[in-house]
Amino acid sequence: MKEMGSRQVSLYIIIALFFITSIIFVNNNYSFYERPIAKVIKTTLEKTTESNEINQIKDQLYTQNIIAQIKNGEERGENIQLTNEYSSSGAYDQEYQVGNELFVSIDREKKSTLTGTIKDVKRDKYVLIVAWVFILTLVFVGKKQGLLSVISLAVNAILLSYALDIYLKTSNISLVLVCSISIILFTVLSLLLVNGFNEKTYAAIIATLLGTFVSLLITYLVMWLTSENGLRYEEMQFISRPYKMVFIAGLLIGSLGAVMDVAITMSSSIFWLYEKNNEISIKALKTSGLEIGKDIMGTMTNILFFAYISGTIPMIILYLMNSSALGFTLSMNLSLELARALAGGIGIVLTIPIGLYISIFFVNRKRTKS
Repeated sequence: MKEMGSRQVSLYIIIALFFITSIIFVNNNYSFYERPIAKVIKTTLEKTTESNEINQIKDQLYTQNIIAQIKNGEERGENIQLTNEYSSSGAYDQEYQVGNELFVSIDREKKSTLTGTIKDVKRDKYVLIVAWVFILTLVFVGKKQGLLSVISLAVNAILLSYALDIYLKTSNISLVLVCSISIILFTVLSLLLVNGFNEKTYAAIIATLLGTFVSLLITYLVMWLTSENGLRYEEMQFISRPYKMVFIAGLLIGSLGAVMDVAITMSSSIFWLYEKNNEISIKALKTSGLEIGKDIMGTMTNILFFAYISGTIPMIILYLMNSSALGFTLSMNLSLELARALAGGIGIVLTIPIGLYISIFFVNRKRTKS
């Protein structure tokens, strides 16, 4: 017990050191950026004008004069004058406050007064804070499992980035193939890292892969039989790669998370019941597993639906504000999202019996060995 307690203390010390180091670094990392960064030290409002009225909603326009200090590059330490035009809606712009850090382009032709244009906002410190809130919550709630989950997430993000990089640099490779290989790696690494090498993990891995690929096969068959009627690919019109394959690859990645959650839930539940009562019958395991599956089926399907639909709300509002018909608006913005949600829902429903029977298979195997 003392050894376990000392390990936890050491873990918390290491996390605290990483936290302090990262905060110090992100607040002093200007030299790592090639683009000039300027920190706002003074702002004044020059004038206001009134823009067009849309549906009786007035969007006020403002012009803001900004004095900022250059934090990197040859002009480091010098002041720069910037102008910011922003609207009250804040859809594509925003008002800047003292202390904000901005990426700027410097007008080097004017030597007397340093001027420039605002390009973007330096947001890494805010992203870091949110990331640390997420990490600390996982660690304090999940302890070792939480830390392993963070490591798993980081590894998966690196793998996905590498996979997409390979796809973009290789013209004759299928994105679906790249994502399929990535999904196998995501599943194996995530579940083994978090749950270890045991029968419960093996059952969850098999159930996840079967549920994901079977749901993709069913979705592809439905798209083929219906000739993809009702799917609006307009949002992908600027992609230079085959939009259908990009959409299917997105379905594959999107379904994985929910399917993996269901698979590990089924596997953990069955093995927990067996560990509590080694004499439990197969019929009782099946009945309990199905009841658990029914309980999580509705909530997981709703989670997928809300997760996909939420991203389209701004575009739906924009279409409706411009007097587009409701049917046209929903068709343009929800067809692909609903397809993704339905594909994920199919994967969830299929994974419940798949995960149940695979877990029971491993339980029987374990019971035979003992």
